[in-house]
Amino acid sequence: MQLMSLGEFVFGIDDLLFNMIREKRSWRHPSADRVGMPPAYQFVGVGENTLSLGGVLAPGQLGRRAAIDEISTMASTGEPQPLVDGEGTVYGAYLLTDLDTTSSHFLLGGIALKVDWTLSLVRVFVDRTRFASC
Repeated sequence: MQLMSLGEFVFGIDDLLFNMIREKRSWRHPSADRVGMPPAYQFVGVGENTLSLGGVLAPGQLGRRAAIDEISTMASTGEPQPLVDGEGTVYGAYLLTDLDTTSSHFLLGGIALKVDWTLSLVRVFVDRTRFASC
């Protein structure tokens, strides 16, 4: 079952399943200092739109450890990727900026039974001829 795809990577129970999405939108209001008064602010436009996806990987039970490496390889290209949910809604083009993992519950030999992960993305606006539906 596909929950979402980022480029050609599909998030789902067989590969990498997320259980959290956090979105942050911002607007830019630079300040200008004034003598004897608080700063003045001016709206100059939309700021960054970031997403964080997080979940738990339990190799052999839920997902594949190699999926983390696949995401890392995609991030290393530096290319924006289209983000599409399981119903076909296109959210735009996103860059992968961070991937954090925390491994725990180790077996003998150092194999982690649990890997908590968080993926950070930032939306970018690209030439529409590149991603026709972004």
